[in-house]
Amino acid sequence: MKALLGVLLAGVCCLAQAQGIAPTELPPEGRETLALIRQGGPFPYRRDGIEFRNFEKRLPLEPRGHYREYTVPTPGLRHRGARRIVCGGKPPTRPEACWYTADHYRSFRRIVE
Repeated sequence: MKALLGVLLAGVCCLAQAQGIAPTELPPEGRETLALIRQGGPFPYRRDGIEFRNFEKRLPLEPRGHYREYTVPTPGLRHRGARRIVCGGKPPTRPEACWYTADHYRSFRRIVE
């Protein structure tokens, strides 16, 4: 059972890497967030840049502190909404890879440049 769970989690991880999205395919707010990440802010939400712990294990397994999350604003909402960009690597302004989620971490698409 444990081995099967490991295989399933590995498949989910790899699926997140396989389904790519170009920056031009991101919503306009996603492109703006990506630009802010690269310039180091300033970010509109105080929780932007916090550690993303990958509890769902939908991204490649990395040591704690590797991933950071950023809000992609959703027009019309008065709260942070479900859209995020999660980036991994250091320094944060030059991430090794970034992923976009429109459904609050249920699925990810790797941002491919």
